[in-house]
Amino acid sequence: MPDTPKPGAVQGEGNYAAAKRFDDEEAAFAKAGKVEPAAKAAADALDGPESADPEAARPSTGEGDTGAKKAGQEP
Repeated sequence: MPDTPKPGAVQGEGNYAAAKRFDDEEAAFAKAGKVEPAAKAAADALDGPESADPEAARPSTGEGDTGAKKAGQEP
């Protein structure tokens, strides 16, 4: 994989591989026509009953979700 940094390569504030992956995924999202539906869903959530708690309007991504909130614990 060309975006994988070589062992020992400096990765910090200049994580170019991660930045490129983000840019590529962001461009693919926009090109796939997913921006308008996502924006509408966000606007609907903010205008609906979920607006009192913005975190309730945020769907779980599955990645990095510890389930702590679901279990009533602080993250």
